[in-house]
Amino acid sequence: MKTIMLVCSAGMSTSLLVTKMQKSAEAKGIEADIFAVSASEVDNTLKKKNVDVLLLGPQVRYMKAQFEKKLDGKNIPVEAINMQDYGLMKGENVLEAAIKLIDNK
Repeated sequence: MKTIMLVCSAGMSTSLLVTKMQKSAEAKGIEADIFAVSASEVDNTLKKKNVDVLLLGPQVRYMKAQFEKKLDGKNIPVEAINMQDYGLMKGENVLEAAIKLIDNK
């Protein structure tokens, strides 16, 4: 089971992308827990859940260094979602990028 957390400013704009990623994971036979939270919920969520990768929506990509510092030593990759894939809601591409990050950690 791969656990993928998407982060955006309010946790709302990524919900459609989460749905598309989940459908892509199902189609490929990948067991994944994919969910979205707001940037303010990240710390609390990380206390409750083991996360394999943290993906940042374009509106919070400026926070990447901050999240990397918080996660230092936890072996959780942090990466901004490709803006074009985000804008076009290409769930399959974002899922592939997340899996690549998990496999390379």
